[in-house]
Amino acid sequence: MVPLDWYLILSATVFMIGVFGFLTRRNIIIMFLSIELMLNAVNISLLSFSHYMQDMRGQILAFFVIAVAAAEAAIGLAIIIALFKNKATVHVDEMNEMKG
Repeated sequence: MVPLDWYLILSATVFMIGVFGFLTRRNIIIMFLSIELMLNAVNISLLSFSHYMQDMRGQILAFFVIAVAAAEAAIGLAIIIALFKNKATVHVDEMNEMKG
């Protein structure tokens, strides 16, 4: 059986890769993928704690996180497509339509 520490180290590593990708990249699609990595890291930790404590609540919460991530991806990609049609770029630095 794999110890809980290994799952938590994996989860922290995946989360840090997502944070690094979100903070360093300016491509909005890469930023959305980094957010998905962070959400999946949270799911890894939820499922590992759920298995370790023999409780189903972590698995149920992970299911809801997956549903929210799917909705976020659908809405986010729709916004990206709409912005790309107007501006023809996916770089965050060049998108300034919403500035007041």
